[in-house]
Formats: sequence, C-alpha cells, structure tokens
Amino acid sequence: MQRQTQTQKQTLKYSPLQIQMLNLLHLTTMELEQRIKEEIEENPILEEGKEENTKEEPTDDFEIEATGGEEVSVQDYYDWDEFRDDDIPDYKTYANNQSADNELYTRPMVEYISFRDDLKQQVHFLKLDDRQQLIADFLLDSLDEDGFLRRGCDVIADDISFANSMFIDTEEVESMLKVIQQLDPAGIAASDLRECLLLQLSRIENHDEAWKYAYQILKDTFDELGSRNYDKIMRVHSIDEDTLKQALHVITTLNPKPASGLRNDSLVNESIKPDFMLWYGDNDEIEVQLTWGNSPALRLNKVFTEMPAEQRDKATNQFIKNKMNSAKWFIDAIKQRENTMLSTLKAIVKLQFEYFQTGDVKKLRPMILKDVAEIINMDISTVSRVTTNKYVQTPFGIVLLKDLFTEGVTNEDGTEVSNREIQEAIREIVETEDKRHPYNDQQITDMLAEKSYSVARRTVAKYREQLNIPTARLRVTI
Repeated sequence: MQRQTQTQKQTLKYSPLQIQMLNLLHLTTMELEQRIKEEIEENPILEEGKEENTKEEPTDDFEIEATGGEEVSVQDYYDWDEFRDDDIPDYKTYANNQSADNELYTRPMVEYISFRDDLKQQVHFLKLDDRQQLIADFLLDSLDEDGFLRRGCDVIADDISFANSMFIDTEEVESMLKVIQQLDPAGIAASDLRECLLLQLSRIENHDEAWKYAYQILKDTFDELGSRNYDKIMRVHSIDEDTLKQALHVITTLNPKPASGLRNDSLVNESIKPDFMLWYGDNDEIEVQLTWGNSPALRLNKVFTEMPAEQRDKATNQFIKNKMNSAKWFIDAIKQRENTMLSTLKAIVKLQFEYFQTGDVKKLRPMILKDVAEIINMDISTVSRVTTNKYVQTPFGIVLLKDLFTEGVTNEDGTEVSNREIQEAIREIVETEDKRHPYNDQQITDMLAEKSYSVARRTVAKYREQLNIPTARLRVTI
C-alpha cells in the first residue's frame, strides 16, 4: 500500500538576473566588450546607444497584449540544476563537444617560420642526395624545443630504417649530424649543454688566452662550473682570479639554448587593459572609477518594442517577449556588475589606504578575501570573481588586484605585517650582500629576526623561491 508523505526541502534558486551577473562578473574589460558584441549579434532587441528618456518599463498588460490576449506564465526564478541543463545543444553531450560554429577567441599568433623549418631551408642549400636529405630531415625533426638532440645516433638510425624500410647505418647518421652542427646558430643539435657551449666556442675565431681557458673549463671542469666551485677551477687549471674572470666572461656570451635565436613562435605581447582607474583627489582623497574603453551603452530596440502586437502572430510575440526579457536582464546585470566592482575596489582602497597613497609595497597590510567580503556584505566567491585577472591603473603603475591580498605574519612585538613586506626585506638583504660570500637561508632568517620579523628558515626559503632568487651557492660571483 502506497503512503503519501510530506517533506520540507530547502533549495537554492537563482534568478535570471543573478545568473547573468555571475557570468559577467569574472570577465575582464576586454572580455566584457567581446561578450557585449556577441549578445548584440544574438539578440535583435538589444542595440548600442543610450536611452533617450526614462520611460517606464512595459507592464504586464503589454506582455499579455503581446501574446494576443492570452496570459503566458513566465517563470521568474529557476532552479539552478534545472537551468544548468536547459537548452544544451546535442553536440555538447558528445565526446567531442565542439561545434563547427564555435569560435574560440584567442590571442592572435605571430606568423613565423619554426626553427626546424629554418634549419631545413639551410640544409636544402647543401648538395645532398636523397638518402642524406632523408637523414638530415629526420635529425632536425628529432630536435627538442631548445635545439638539443637528446637521442643517440644508433636509435635514430634504427628509427629511420624502420620507418622507410631501408637500412641506415649509425655512421651515416653521425656524419650527417656533424654537418647539421655546422648550421646556424652555433650549438644546434648538441646532445647536452656542455657540447652546445663547446660547439659555440669552436666558432669563435679569436683564440686568445681567455678563449683557451674557457674551452678548458668547459671541457674538463664543467661540473665545477655548474656548482660555482671557483676555487677548485683555479686550482685545477693553475690560473689566477683575473684570468678566471676573463674566461667566465667569454662563457657568459654563449647561448645555452641555441634554438631561442630562431624561435619566433611566441604570442603577441598583449598590453594590459586596466579595469579600474585610481587617482588622488582633493584633501588626500582617493577616487576610483571603471574603465569601459570601447564598450558601448546598451538599450532596447524601439522598432520591436513599439511595434503593435496585432501585427505579429503568437509565436513572434513570444519570441520578442523572451528576447526583451533577456535584453533587460543583460543590461541590469551589467549595471549590477559595475556597482559590485566599484564597491569591491573601494573596500580594497579602504583597507590598503596607506599603500595606495605611496605605492610602497611595505605599506601593504595583511588582507584576505573575507575582509573585503565583510565590508561590502557579499560572499567571498563574489570578491574572488571581481579580483581575478583585474588590474587597476594607479599613479605609480598598473597593479594586479590579486597581488594586494597577502597573508599576515605576527612580529615579536605583536603587530601583524604582510608577507610582501618580508619578501621585500629579503630582496634588500640579497641585493646588499657580498657576492663572494652570499647569505644562506639561515643567515637571512637571523637578519630578519634582528629587524623584528619572526619567520622560520623554511618560510625564508619559500619566499626566496617566490622571488626567483637562487640559493646561496648559485649566487656566488667573483
């Protein structure tokens, strides 16, 4: 026998306006401009331009009239789970969920010739037979992104033989490898860094004393050079400090990644477009505003809104009503996005007022997302969306908002300082140290303690790595 039971369930529901706002909040200014263009193309009710008057919104009577006198229920709020799966195209449920109509907006690529193609063009100018050309092309295709040949000639000979159903001897590959190593730039197709640098040294015509000792250091004491054991290098080669400096100067002119001179496959340098602007007003006040750039003002198209309902059929009226609601939600979501972003930045300025007054990183206060969320009375996830990939233009430069959120460290006197302040203190210590005898992490920890920064040695090591400062052994110079 079936029994009916009554249960109470609490679910989270999002209005269409909230969904639109969440989708727009994490976008940067440039991404928002693109999103607005897409919405204008998809929605004929939406167009560029400001409203000429403040006419009241169409009432429910208009909506009833637009459907030919029949009231059509409009669901104002959606269950999130239901909305998420609504109107999903079939192709998005396939394994390869990309449609041919999808446009992936990415930064433009520079038109370039890869370094392998450049080397192949050099090889084609040589007088090679078909067999040699086949080996040369295979060798060039086996180079890694830095221009090194990490595979042995015997392995490459077997691969060529298997792929082309012909026997290729290892000696043939080694002979062609020597030819390729004479191409430009010098050091290409080397098996390791040591061979790469030696190949480049062999191209230098001026074989003076500095060149001679540089060659000997790379050939016989390469490991000691990598560990910067300069005392052992001078002892092994019986040279003084001045001669070692001259030899090291020659070595520093060499390129450890030979393919970098031929690679031009980097993305176009995209200039940062700030989302906010900050300037100093009267009475030491800090003013902020959004930077819209080329983003247009939006309004409803009067051709559709003022068209009499009698001239349209029921399906057309329903279509126009749906598009009109979508356009209103989109415009309201953009306005709400503006208000949320401005209130978030004002809260950040309030918490970091001393920093924005001077631009000194040491003035940064410990701040987390929760601190800003409590001021603007919003969720932490909303603050995270607002600050992700957002920049503010200040009188002292462009600042990434995420960089302003730092953890706090308690000093010996009980005051809390930002970890960015400690990082700057570490940077200053390293910059002023004796390069012959740089400080290790424990010494830096002790020096920070003298400045009342109470941090552990492993914390100093973590901050040093974040600053891209090598260990003390690798900072030794003569």
